Amino acid sequence: MDFLITLFAFFWFVEMIGAIFFWIYLWQLKEYHIGRFIDHFRTHNGKRIFLRTLTIIKVLLFFVIMLAPAEIGPAFFALLVVYTIEAFMFFRKLTTNTLRLPKFTNKTIWLTAVSLVIAISFLLKLNIIVEDSYWFVFGLLLFDILTPVFVSAVILLFQPLFVMLRNRILKKAKEKIQQHKNLLIIAITGSYGKTSTKEFLATILSQKYKVLATPKHANSEIGISQCILQELKPEHEIFIVEMGSYRKGGIDLLCNIAKPNIGMVTGVNAQHMALFGSMENLLSAEGGQELLHNLPKNGLLVVNGDNKYCVDLYKQATINKKLYAVIHNTIDSDIWAEQITVKKDAVSFVAMAKDKHIAHIDVNVLGRQNVQNLLGAILVAKGIGMTMEEISAACKHITQAQAGITLHHGVHGIEIIDSSYSSNPDGVMADLDYLAVFKQKKVVVMPCLIELGSKSKEAHRAIGKKIAGSCDLAIITTKDRFEELKFGAVQAGMKPEQIVLLENPDDAFAKITTFCSGGRATENPRSQSDRDKVGDAVLLEGRVPGKLIKLLNGKQI
Repeated sequence: MDFLITLFAFFWFVEMIGAIFFWIYLWQLKEYHIGRFIDHFRTHNGKRIFLRTLTIIKVLLFFVIMLAPAEIGPAFFALLVVYTIEAFMFFRKLTTNTLRLPKFTNKTIWLTAVSLVIAISFLLKLNIIVEDSYWFVFGLLLFDILTPVFVSAVILLFQPLFVMLRNRILKKAKEKIQQHKNLLIIAITGSYGKTSTKEFLATILSQKYKVLATPKHANSEIGISQCILQELKPEHEIFIVEMGSYRKGGIDLLCNIAKPNIGMVTGVNAQHMALFGSMENLLSAEGGQELLHNLPKNGLLVVNGDNKYCVDLYKQATINKKLYAVIHNTIDSDIWAEQITVKKDAVSFVAMAKDKHIAHIDVNVLGRQNVQNLLGAILVAKGIGMTMEEISAACKHITQAQAGITLHHGVHGIEIIDSSYSSNPDGVMADLDYLAVFKQKKVVVMPCLIELGSKSKEAHRAIGKKIAGSCDLAIITTKDRFEELKFGAVQAGMKPEQIVLLENPDDAFAKITTFCSGGRATENPRSQSDRDKVGDAVLLEGRVPGKLIKLLNGKQI
């Protein structure tokens, strides 16, 4: 029996390692934001964490042991089987690189180490003070069930320490940036479009100036501060800062560090409203109000004239301000686009400025929505001092990856449109519009959107209607708002069997490869006629399963 108890403890500890990794991974994924962490458990996938078969079995066995100690023998062997299975699953995920691990930073390494020390100490202490195997098994099982609580407690316990360390970093970053007296600082915020616009602007300006931009998607106070401390050099002339926040006052904090001269708001919608609590709070931060209030009197505000919230902000501003809009006759913008052509692998248009300066823009990015982001970048670059000719030439250096959506060929000649980093309602609509350039069958694969708050139901029905007009098949990978998506799609004329819920990546892959004919593509299409012969198109929108992406790309799993 001693051997079995030892074996039980070993498998228990292996499972604990996996559980600690997972919970720290989840907290890090939600950026240690309590609201985002809690909101995750309102989703179907979040609820499933606690509804795993093995978890339910452990909870049931816990009550069996607690209420019927005489049944400890059968319960023990049942638990031994459970922990053996979980340990086997842990090692299999570890060897196949499918184990959910946090990104190892100083913070996550510390939190992981502390959590593991607590687990080891509990195991050793329990072994010393408890002689009865009944209480030993009961104690380990209770600790396991409460793992989410104890890991979260560790994170929250050390949060004040990390906040103190964070504040020191923010202070150093603020002091360093104040030393760069002649540095032009451009801040970009919004609910969507800010990363692509930042990348476009950095590429354009870097053809003439020494430019530093915050790394892709690093838009928090720590990400911005570390960029300042590690990468800002005396020779830099321009610093472009992407600013993101999930709470009112967050952009105020970032502006206090960076002190921008130019502020840009790329577009505002209900994304993250569940975290902000109200549209008023969202408009304060992502909506640009805090950014506007932090700009100097001689500063410049640049906003998206195609977005009603941005136009409202524009009307509030008393400093120098400019508008960009795709279509000029809807608003009196400072720059707009004409002769827009959207191809499968590029967009082209004529950028028309109010001062009569024009530029022909040809860019290797996907989708009409990027015309809007490019116009914003062009307007800022022109305002800083670049000519339209210089801007036109600089745009040729922009890549698909910078726009966050790429096109490549997958298995069976299927064209893969990869927009899988993240998703918001406007982004989904824009990507579905882009599908119009494909002439064969069109499939969208996407999860339901999260953090939309009270706007969620309405937004998903609208997306469903858009899917009906854009796609021949829709595969939804999460359950949360599937019924609303399906309702909108069917209401717009899509057959019910054309919009399906498939959470398993293998099932989704089988459905796609069965539905898509593919096979008409040349191996490396070069001419326009070759590109027109390619197979069906699959849009991967939002955080679809990584395994499905690999399968569609023909990679080994």
